[in-house]
Amino acid sequence: MQTQAPLAPLSAASSAPYTQTRSFSTIALIELWERFGYYGMQALIVYFLVQRLGFDDSRANLVWSACAALIYVSPAIGGWIGDKVLGTRRCMHIGAMILALGYALMAVPTQNTWFIFSALGVVVVGNGLFKPNTANMVRKIYEGDDSKIDSAFTLYYMAVNVGSTVSMLATPMIKDYVNANYGDGFGWHAAFAVCAVGLVVGLINVSFTRRTIAHIGSAPDQLPLRVDKLLMVLGAGVLAVGASAVILQYQAIARAFVYIAGIVVLGIFIHLIRKSEPNERAGLIAALVLTLQTVFFFIFYQQMSTSLSLFALRNVDLDFAVFGSHLWTWSPAQFQALNAIWIMLLSPVLAGLYSVAGRSGRDLSIAAKFALGFAMVAVGFFVYGIAGQFAVGGKTSSWVMIIGYGCYSLGELLVSGLGLAMIARYVPARMGGFMMGAYFVAVGISQYLGGVVANLASVPRDMVDPLLTLPIYTSLFNKLGIGAIACTLIALAALPLMRRLTATHHAHA
Repeated sequence: MQTQAPLAPLSAASSAPYTQTRSFSTIALIELWERFGYYGMQALIVYFLVQRLGFDDSRANLVWSACAALIYVSPAIGGWIGDKVLGTRRCMHIGAMILALGYALMAVPTQNTWFIFSALGVVVVGNGLFKPNTANMVRKIYEGDDSKIDSAFTLYYMAVNVGSTVSMLATPMIKDYVNANYGDGFGWHAAFAVCAVGLVVGLINVSFTRRTIAHIGSAPDQLPLRVDKLLMVLGAGVLAVGASAVILQYQAIARAFVYIAGIVVLGIFIHLIRKSEPNERAGLIAALVLTLQTVFFFIFYQQMSTSLSLFALRNVDLDFAVFGSHLWTWSPAQFQALNAIWIMLLSPVLAGLYSVAGRSGRDLSIAAKFALGFAMVAVGFFVYGIAGQFAVGGKTSSWVMIIGYGCYSLGELLVSGLGLAMIARYVPARMGGFMMGAYFVAVGISQYLGGVVANLASVPRDMVDPLLTLPIYTSLFNKLGIGAIACTLIALAALPLMRRLTATHHAHA
């Protein structure tokens, strides 16, 4: 057993053998490939549940939303394991390996729901170890520089969307090609196999550049690996896989789990605020206010893989044309890639604007960016809702999806893209890993609530006429637009409080 005192994790201010940019590039690259796997699966999963497993809309929406909730809740534990048990850098590697296994299990050609749900449980465990620790390493690289943190996390978010764009365009094509040529639904599993390959490529890439991040991590990373602790974590992971499968199988358990998780994380937030040092309290309260706003945002976000996804299947003309000239045709699942494409186009622009505004002292506060983000989300959903008035035969133009996703994606960058930067800015470093996890718990809760909202547009299995399904979807989208306006007004009303909290936080920093 190692007896020496653990070394303190190095920060960006320390003398490091590699530049911040090279270290950041290594982290962003493994994140890119991990998101390749995740979003490749997300593009297909609701269609897979409806078209391959025969679930009705309501069950498919709730199963996937419960899974998304688990995927985002699990980092609350994974962040603590990275901080205190195995190390942030090690957890990043181990999590990526477990994720590759999960997607490989999804590639097994079976329709057994327990097997599929167990495979998704492996994905939950892998994500729990990977996600908070990867984000926490980015925070450690730029620790102490607010303007660089905002810019870095925006570019980090762009890396996420590079991987997701490629996978969300590729996996539906692979699925359709294999199904058309080999039949029996093998295309679904071939597409999931590609998701696993993405993680393997990511692991190979990071193995070649591991020296650029060798100086970054938490205290356990500086000590030899404790095999007993590793086995303990893996054993708990096996139990978590079984628990996840049960939660996905039984909707009542899923509902109870998500609501209990919400109460627990809110209680922990309040406890930490009460027990924190006076100079830390204002920052934690500010983080709580912004986290609650993030919960509302991700209810809108979850529509992309649920109600919007099924809207594209039933009520969108899949052909892109200009003045009657056909350009190309997409499958319904590929429309989700529009979100990532817009994120890639807008991320460098926003990152540049943040840096310029930071140097000139005119940068908007994160709270103001959140308010603007909700306003853009409202515009995006109203675009979808109003488009129903111009539909032909119950089918809206594919260009409507581009416009709507563009507005929505700008809103996403302003809210979700800065969510992690918000934790990095306001939360004390000693709570970094845990609070990253708590943020993801909040996101997970809202993912499930998003599925509940999506079921307001649940279409009966025997309803196939686009003229009948169209008003069901457009009614939901208009209501979501109104909801986003309400969130904008709440965010604006909270601005004075956020200014006071931020000023107090910086005064004691």
